[in-house]
Parts: sequence; C-alpha cells; structure tokens
Amino acid sequence: MARRALLDFEKPLVELEEQIEQIRQLARDSEVDVSQQLLQLETLATRRREEIFNALTPAQKIQVARHPQRPSTLDYIQVISDEWVELHGDRRGSDDQALVGGVGRIGDQPVLMLGHQKGRDTKENVARNFGMASPGGYRKAMRLMEHADRFRLPIITFIDTPGAYAGVLAEEQGQGEAIAVNLREMFRLRVPIIATVIGEGGSGGALGIGVADRLLMFEHSVYTVASPEACASILWRDAAKAPVAAEALRITGPDLLQLGVIDAVLPEPSGGNHWAPLKAAGTLKTALLDQLAELLALGEEERIDQRYAKFRRMGRFLDGSVTAA
Repeated sequence: MARRALLDFEKPLVELEEQIEQIRQLARDSEVDVSQQLLQLETLATRRREEIFNALTPAQKIQVARHPQRPSTLDYIQVISDEWVELHGDRRGSDDQALVGGVGRIGDQPVLMLGHQKGRDTKENVARNFGMASPGGYRKAMRLMEHADRFRLPIITFIDTPGAYAGVLAEEQGQGEAIAVNLREMFRLRVPIIATVIGEGGSGGALGIGVADRLLMFEHSVYTVASPEACASILWRDAAKAPVAAEALRITGPDLLQLGVIDAVLPEPSGGNHWAPLKAAGTLKTALLDQLAELLALGEEERIDQRYAKFRRMGRFLDGSVTAA
C-alpha cells in the first residue's frame, strides 16, 4: 500500500501512526495478544484526527483540497458508475487530457460525466497539465454536453482545477472565448446538470463546467475566484500572505453555502477523502442520485428557469450584507 503523504498539521499523528504500525508488526511476528492496546491507540488516533480536521483554517483546507492522493474525477467515475465509456476530442483537432468525459450509468440512470483530471505523479501531471484545461478541453466538454442534451442524458461534472491554462498558446487559441461559450450554452441545456467541487475549484477554469442546477461541494474542497496566492500577490504584493487572503475570500463550503453560491456541502471521512476514498465515493453517489431524482421531477422549462434564477440571485447586496434569497 502506498504511504500517505502527510500535511504539516497532521504531524502530531505521525508518532501515533508509527506506534500502531509497530504493534501490528509485533502481532504478525509473535503470538502476543495486542488487540486491546491496538484498539486504544487506533481510537485515540481517530479522535485526534477528527479534532484536527474539524478545526481546519481555510488555508489548511486548501492543502487538503490539493492533496496529491485526493480522489480524482476518474477515481470517482470508476467507483460510482456501473458502466463508463470515455469519449475523446473536440472535433477541432484537440483531445485535452486535463478534461475528461464520457457516457456512463449511475444505478439505472444513464448520464454524461465529465471533469478536470489531475495526475498522481509528476509524469502524469505533466501529461494532464496539472488539471488546467486548454481551450480544446472546454470545447470537448461543450461537445459532450451537447451530445447529452440531444440524447436527454443528465450531466454530471466534477470540478478540480487551480484554473484554466493561462499560457500564450491557450490565449492564442481562444481560452476566454471557449469558457465564455460554455457559460452561455450551459444555461440553455434542457437536461439536469449537477456539478461537484471534488478538490480545488479555481477561477474561470472551474466555471467552464460549473453552470449547474445544483452545485455540490465536499467539506474540505475550496471554490474561489482566484487562488489565495494570486490574491495576496495582487493586493499586498506578497504571496506569503496567502493564509490572510484565504480567510478574506470565503472559499470554504460553509461560507459559500451561506452566500448562496453552492447548494450542499458533502461530509468527508475523518482525515479527508484521501483517507477513505470508497466512503467518499459512496457519499457522492448518494448525493448525486438524490439531486437527480429532484431535478428529473421538474419540467424542462421550469428547470431552465430555476437555473437562470439561481445565478441571477448570486452577488445581491442589501445594506452591505449578502443575500442568498
């Protein structure tokens, strides 16, 4: 089993984890009954992990959202779908690996699923451009969503990107235009759309597949107009002030739920989704099926009207305070 990468604030757990592993090794090498001692240490480790993760700051949540072992789009698709066929290409000469999609089935419901895809190691991250999609990626996404609309397949999207690729070539190929087209066209689609922020949702790169009837978000995911590092560099010309920016940006699930930007926060296992990916996938599957049932009960026109109204409500201010109604 691959060793989990530990974050800075998890270091108090290291000694406990090492003791637990030593006792397990002792049990394997001898006939000594250590079950009671092992149970006590595991209970203590679980309690400490819960205490740590229940008190995370926004800056620490960013670390969890960016964790290299956090489940990705393809990880979730593999677990929650009974069938899955990946589709490729934007029909304009590009097949961006940073954004993947295809048709599948969740339970008895055929759906189209697509999302940003990061890599597990340096080689794969380079191939997938660290989940930062090019214009071709967003055009591929739009092609697949139009396919879903034509065949009446609900659309499920998974958001996990620091932002759209901002290189010179991407700008030359029309990055802003590609994302803007997706924003416009997703409002007219007749099928239900559910988006989930599974990791880091950054800037227009996230919005390019984020216009949805329901926007869900995992407990330790973040969703932001700009990374805290970029915000700190702009406001204070000092990226080291990113933790201050993270607090001010209100990028966590509870904040965004209060602001009316998202519709639900999904709980994570103790220690984050990378500690228990199958449990996380089960939580996500249940939430998606519940939301799909609600949306499929609505008529097409009613669903489109509600989608439009949902985004029109965002950002309203009354006497200096945000209103989500």
